[in-house]
Amino acid sequence: MQQLAGKIAVVTGGSRGIGVAIARQLAAVGCAVTITGRDPQTLERAVAQFRSEGFALEAQRSDVGSESEVKNLFSSIKNRFGKLDYLINNAGTAHALASVDRLSAEEFRRVVDTNLTGTFLCTRAAIPLMGAGAVIVNNLSVAATQVFAGMSAYCAAKAGALAFTNTLREELREKGIRVLALIPGAVDTEIWNQFWPEAPREKMISAEDVARAVMLALSMPRGTSVDEIRIGPATGTL
Repeated sequence: MQQLAGKIAVVTGGSRGIGVAIARQLAAVGCAVTITGRDPQTLERAVAQFRSEGFALEAQRSDVGSESEVKNLFSSIKNRFGKLDYLINNAGTAHALASVDRLSAEEFRRVVDTNLTGTFLCTRAAIPLMGAGAVIVNNLSVAATQVFAGMSAYCAAKAGALAFTNTLREELREKGIRVLALIPGAVDTEIWNQFWPEAPREKMISAEDVARAVMLALSMPRGTSVDEIRIGPATGTL
């Protein structure tokens, strides 16, 4: 992982769950990491925890669904570092289980704004800061390829984000920017509290396992043919 030292990274939704785990791994190998989130208090707690572990990270409150806030985020990255090597589009949200006829339009838009539109807005703002060798990782979830009854907004947003990721990869190939789809199975994070609090967490993979798979993918040499990072409880591997 020595080749990752000194790289500039942004991890959206980096104050909890998979985002925290990825940010910790990046910081541990010497990356300059900025994490984002919507809740200032959660961000402050995450930064305090990192610092207690000996890692120095930056944090900036940002709602990925807000075009103006995303613009401010990447303007600050440009002013501070002048470039960006790794963008981890990790921010995501779910909704309570509800059939389509019982799901409000407001709730549908909220989920799509974060999981799909947010990925687009952050990516669009980041591309001008990225050059050959940079990597974009979009956390999509297994819901990008599987259907789950009662999760129509989440599945639609993640499937749309997968199509966006595949299109983006083709557009950025000539620039030497790699685009990876992160498609984990069930991961033991707080997101389950939003729609299945009694989920069997003991059967899930850990956020740390997902982070290790991401780090392995980032460390692969330019020109690698890996386009997806699939990780599940059966293998725990890339």
